This record gives sequence, C-alpha cells and structure tokens, in this order.
Amino acid sequence: METKINKAAEMIAAAGKIVIFTGAGISTESGIPDFRGPGGIWTKVDPEDFTINKYLSSSETRQKIWHFLVEGGLMFNAEPNPAHYAIVELEKMSKLSSVITQNVDNLHQRAGNNPEIVHELHGNMRWLICLDCRKRYPVELVKQKSISPGHVPACEHCHGILKPDVVLFGEALPQDTLMLATQEAEECDLFIVIGSSLVVYPAAYMPLYAKRSGADIVIINVGPTEQDHIADIIIDAPAGKTMTKIVERLRVVNREE
Repeated sequence: METKINKAAEMIAAAGKIVIFTGAGISTESGIPDFRGPGGIWTKVDPEDFTINKYLSSSETRQKIWHFLVEGGLMFNAEPNPAHYAIVELEKMSKLSSVITQNVDNLHQRAGNNPEIVHELHGNMRWLICLDCRKRYPVELVKQKSISPGHVPACEHCHGILKPDVVLFGEALPQDTLMLATQEAEECDLFIVIGSSLVVYPAAYMPLYAKRSGADIVIINVGPTEQDHIADIIIDAPAGKTMTKIVERLRVVNREE
C-alpha cells in the first residue's frame, strides 16, 4: 500500500490538471449511510418512493420522504472527514481542477472546496426547489417549519410542490452540470476516483471519458469497482486514511523538488 500511495503522490505532483470523482464511500466515513450496502438507505425505505412520478402523484409519498429527510436528520448532522479535507489541501496546493461528485451532502463545500469547482451530478440536499416557479429555499428554513407530523411544506411564493433539489429516479441529471463534468473529465491528465463502485450511470462514464482522452486513473475504494480494469493504481482502503497519507507524501515530494 505504501508503494501505491507514494506512486499516487508522484502522479499528483507531475499532473497538470487533476479531477477528483467522489461517491458514497467518502461520505460513509462521515456517518452518512450508503444506498446499497448492508444497513444502507434502501434497507430502510422503499426505492419506489424516490421516483419522480410517485413523488408528484402521491401526497403520502411526499410525506414519507419529508419525514425521512427532515425528521430522520439524514445528512444534517454530518461533518466533513479527513478525505474531504485532504481534497481541500489539493486545491490549496493548486493541484485540483475540479471535483465531480455523486453525493448530495454538501460536504465538499463545507470542508472548504470552492463551490464553483464542485460539480454535483445528483444535486444538493441542502436546497429545496419549487417544481412550479423554480424558487429555491435552504432546507434548514423549511425544516424549522416542518414540525407537525405529516406536514409537507409548499412554496411560499406560488404554493407549488417543493422537492429536495436532488435527482430522483426517473429524472434526468442537470444537463449543464453534466456537460461541465464531462468536459473536465475529458481534459484532465489525472482522474482520481474516491469511494465509488462506479455502477451508477451516467455518472460512472466520467472515468471512462478521462481514460479515453489519455488520463491516468487512480481508484481509491473499499472493495472492487466496475472499472478496476482501466485503473493505473487501485488502492483498496478507506478514503480518509488513504487521502491523508497521499497528501502527506505529496508534501514530501514537493519539498524534494
């Protein structure tokens, strides 16, 4: 593992444009459950309730989702972990071009990454959006008002249906974000995957775009991924411990230069 960490640090030092791609595996170290694993979100709720059609057509479904998201406290108490802070360090070293993330927890921004370089393919749970007038609200504001059981908040402007500003099943990814992320992947020379098994598309196309354009690929994940075959380095280990060691080694490499 030390050899791989040293090699990854050397690749970062030599790279001109680095893109980091993150999935649920980085956020589980902040206490946020993943979706598919043992004890994951889909073991507690019905995935069918997270389809856009059911959300729009069923007030009961909307009530269940609001209870789960707001009363259940999902993501509200989570804090960035060492992997998030290591990514921030790469930005401070001017080594990071962008972060492409499948996560909706806002932890990259809270850790200190510039929001302008964080491309959220699946949205951000910290915001709500009205499906009629498109007005956005911070979720904390609505959480304060969602105090009665079964209450579903409505848009204060037009009384339209509010939805967490995340991509539900049956919805397309935000096209502007997808285009920017694709461009970043195609233009980088080092693409680092952290905490994703690379099974959810179209997000999982990103490392393939990077590889096709000639980038080196580093995968840091607990367990195998669907794209291990394209990786130049695979580190099967937790994100926080690994990224912390890579940044520490990178500092040594920079001093040696």
